[in-house]
Amino acid sequence: MSGTGDRTGKRLRVGIGGVHIECSTFTPHSTGYDDFTIRRGAELLNLFDFTRPGREDWAEEVEWVPLVHARAVPGGSVDPATYARLEDELTNRLRQAGPLDGLVLDLHGAMHVAGRQDIEADLAAAVRSAVGPDCLIASPTDLHGSVTAALVAQLDLLTAHRLAPHEDEWLTRARAARLLVHCLRQGIRPSMAWVRVPVLLPGEKTSTQQQPARGIYGSLADIETLPGVLDAALWVGYAWADEPRSAAAVVLTGTDETVLRDQAHRLAERYWQARDEFTFVGPTGTAQQAVTAAVESTRRPFVISDSGDNPTAGGGGDTADLLTLLLADDRIAERELSTIYAGILDPHAVTRCTQAGVGGTVDLMVGGRLEGPTGLPARLTGRVDLLVDDPEGGPTAVVTARTVSVVLTSRRRPFHHIADFTRLGLDPHQSDIVIVKIGYLEPELRDLAHGWIIALTPGGVDQDLLRLGHHELARPLHPFDHDMPDPDLTPRIFPPRTAGERIGATL
Repeated sequence: MSGTGDRTGKRLRVGIGGVHIECSTFTPHSTGYDDFTIRRGAELLNLFDFTRPGREDWAEEVEWVPLVHARAVPGGSVDPATYARLEDELTNRLRQAGPLDGLVLDLHGAMHVAGRQDIEADLAAAVRSAVGPDCLIASPTDLHGSVTAALVAQLDLLTAHRLAPHEDEWLTRARAARLLVHCLRQGIRPSMAWVRVPVLLPGEKTSTQQQPARGIYGSLADIETLPGVLDAALWVGYAWADEPRSAAAVVLTGTDETVLRDQAHRLAERYWQARDEFTFVGPTGTAQQAVTAAVESTRRPFVISDSGDNPTAGGGGDTADLLTLLLADDRIAERELSTIYAGILDPHAVTRCTQAGVGGTVDLMVGGRLEGPTGLPARLTGRVDLLVDDPEGGPTAVVTARTVSVVLTSRRRPFHHIADFTRLGLDPHQSDIVIVKIGYLEPELRDLAHGWIIALTPGGVDQDLLRLGHHELARPLHPFDHDMPDPDLTPRIFPPRTAGERIGATL
C-alpha cells in the first residue's frame, strides 16, 4: 500500500514496527520465537514517548499505526522458522494497515538468520514490497550494526546511536521519527551517501567514553548543521558475525548530494585513519589475571567484566571458565571477600536447587551446556539461599559457596542495574567483588565500580577477534589484514526514490 507522498498540513499516517536483535554467529544458541518480546497495538505504541499526545510538538497530528515489534536479548542466530513467522506478520499487517505516508522500521543492524546473510536488507526489501515505493521508511539502528548498500537501497532515512553504552537509544528512535515527519511535512525525498569502511573492531574498543570514538561521534551533530544535511551516522560494525557485511560504515542523509558525498568521505577517512588508535575502554587481563586483580585490590566493590560471554552482545550466557577459577581461589574465602557472580544460564541446575529448597545443600555442575560435549561446566557446591521467579531470568536460584554467591537463571539475561541484584537479595554496594557477563560497563555498574577490569575470556563474543575463526569476511579488513593498503572510500549516492523506484538501487 503506497502513501500519498507530501501531506503538508494534513494528518499523517505513520506505521511503527520492526524486528530487533543482535546475533553472534559464534554462539551455540539458537534464538526462537519465545525468546522475543512481541508487542502490538497500544503496548507497542507505549514503547515510545513521541506517540503520546502532548509529548512532542512535531508528533502532533500524526496517526501512529502500530504493527508488530519483536525484540530479543542478543544471542545466537535466529531460527529460520521464527524469522519467517515474524516477517510474515509484519508484512501482512503492513498490507492490512491501509495507505501509510511513512514507516518507522526499528532494526538493530546485526540480526542473523541461519542460512541467510544480510537479513535486515532482506527484511527491508520485504517491507518495501508491502508498503510500495512512495511510503518513506526511516530506520533507527544500533551503531554496532553492519550496514550494506542493499539495506540503504530499500530505505529513505537511516540513522544510528551515537553513544556506547547506548544511553541515547530512545533518542535515536525519536530522531528517526522526527526526521521522517519533517520530510513528510516538507515534501522532502532525501538522498543518502553510503560508504563501507573496511575496519571491524569490538564495541569495547570503540566506546564513546574515550577517544578516538568520543571525538568522531561527537562531530556528527556538527555535520548535521551543514546546509543540505539531515542526518549523519557512523556504524562500527558487528564483530561477532561471520558475514561479508561485517565492517564499519558511514551514511549521510539529506538533500544536497555534493555535500553528502564530501562529508561522508571525510567521516569515513577520519575513522579509517584512526583505526590503530582504538584501545579497550578499561584495563584488561586474562580470566586468572582478572580474579587476582580483584582479590588483591583495595578498591571495593571491584567489578570484573566476563566479556567473552556477554549476553547483551550475543553471548550464550553459560560459559563457566571464569566461574571455575573464582570458585577454586582459596584467597577469596580466606580473606572473607563477599563476592557475587551474576550469572550463569542453567535451567537444569535451577531445578536441582528447587528440589533441594532454600537452605538445602547442592553439589552441581553448572554451565557449559550450550557448547554440547565441548562445554566445560563449573562445579558448584553450596547452600541454596534464594529461589525466585525473576521477570527476566525466569526461575532463578542463588547458591552460596563459601563467600561467593552465584546466580543461576533459566533464561539468558543481563545484570546491568542495581535492582537486578537487589531483587535477588544481593547488595552489590556491600560486596567486595562483583562479576557480570558484560563488556564495557553500563552506567549503574560504572558508578558502582571502585575498581574494574575486563576479563578477556573465551566465548561467542570473544574480544580477541583473531582467535574466533572468521571465514566469511570480505577481505582485506582491519585488523585481520593489518598491512592492507588504504581503501577507496568514495561514497555511493542513493538519489531520492522517484517514479516508483530508487534510481541506482540495483546492486
